[in-house]
Amino acid sequence: MNALRVGLVGATGAVGETLLRVLEERRVPLAHLAAFGSRDREAAVRYRGAMLDVRATTGEALADRDVVFFAGGESLGEAFFTDLAARGIYCIDNNPTFRLRDEMPLIVPEINAAALEAQHRILPVGNCTAILLSLALAPIRDTAGLREVVVSTYQAASGAGRAGLEELDNGQRALALGDREEPAVVFPAQLARNVVPQIGGFDADGWSGEERKVAAETKKMLGLPNLEAIATCVRVPVRTAHAEAIVVRTERPTTVALLQAAFERAPGIHFHAEGIVTPRDVEGSDEVHVARLRAEGNDGTRFALWCTGDQLRKGAATNAVQILELLIARGYLR
Repeated sequence: MNALRVGLVGATGAVGETLLRVLEERRVPLAHLAAFGSRDREAAVRYRGAMLDVRATTGEALADRDVVFFAGGESLGEAFFTDLAARGIYCIDNNPTFRLRDEMPLIVPEINAAALEAQHRILPVGNCTAILLSLALAPIRDTAGLREVVVSTYQAASGAGRAGLEELDNGQRALALGDREEPAVVFPAQLARNVVPQIGGFDADGWSGEERKVAAETKKMLGLPNLEAIATCVRVPVRTAHAEAIVVRTERPTTVALLQAAFERAPGIHFHAEGIVTPRDVEGSDEVHVARLRAEGNDGTRFALWCTGDQLRKGAATNAVQILELLIARGYLR
């Protein structure tokens, strides 16, 4: 593992910069890390106290890597990934292209690490909102089964990348100073002092792209293709942590006490038995925080809860790095 060579495409973006920070924090044993982007830039990103040059992304430039992270943003096309995978390079991809391919697992290591096999060279990282939701639902699934989930999401500006954060910051600054606010470009409506009930385009039935992704990817991560899942996805004026209000119906009766015990022992979960937890509280955290667990009715199958987690970390960068750690632990990178 001392010879492990890693590439990072999209290194200057919000997810890319977070990936660099997470790799450093978790002391992942890399022999060499190379940063890539849309063009060459000198001393553009920081890693382990040094400033790294960013190189233009080409298949040839990545050919000597063992693993390449793709940190979202531009899609490089299916043929690009297929060629890298054919060379034996593992591609850990934050883009949505491959997420729902049957032959490619959607790995959240705390939930479905067993699905990862050596021949899986293209490893998509799931939708950030679905990752957080799946982690919050897994202890319920394991305790009493899951029949139905209805979720309303409150999604941070960082889900739209650096441009989304800048648009939020500029709008808030203009409103605070009494200046003219620029028209929305990244979001469908101005986000400062507002909530926007649209993430992605609407289909013919009125569902947004994000709502379809959250429902479909959650089913895949949990291994529950018949789960009834409904999402309403809303952008809110917070920076990097998403939150979700969740209502579930279980397959079998259970109790709040049994579910609380399941949450308290679940990996990747920080359970709050009392009080509340907010997106600002969890910025920079790798855990999904669950609170306000409560029962509805007397049949023991209907429950509501609240969860929140950092979208740039567990929703993207940290989950990607955990996949690399899993490849290392399995001995697939020799």
